[in-house]
Amino acid sequence: MPLHAPTLVDIERLAQAAAERLPELFRQHMAHVILRVEDFPDETVMRAMELESPYDILGLYWGHHVGDPGQDMTGALPPTIFLYRRPLLDEWAHGEDSLEHLVTHVLVHEVGHHFGLTDEDIDAIEADAGD
Repeated sequence: MPLHAPTLVDIERLAQAAAERLPELFRQHMAHVILRVEDFPDETVMRAMELESPYDILGLYWGHHVGDPGQDMTGALPPTIFLYRRPLLDEWAHGEDSLEHLVTHVLVHEVGHHFGLTDEDIDAIEADAGD
């Protein structure tokens, strides 16, 4: 039986399961956040993030963070967490972690951005948690 790469739906299922394991307080704030899984970032994201390759990003939080006064502006798009399947699969193939662990890690990272944390804040929290 031939092996097939995990699909967009497979990655979305892993991400939804990870989201359901978040603490209740986080889940409450995530109720209006859209979770999207796409193969690659689009050209807008590529330009905005100044990416050299579509493989340079595993996920992205797009929107206002919790507590940002602009989050309730009329006409504002809902906050969205993007996970990028092909870069995730590439990272998974070259790493030692399970795909479930990788998807969970990226999702939690993007949730951190929803709460207004910077990459440095998230890295520091992860480093502290690893001790």
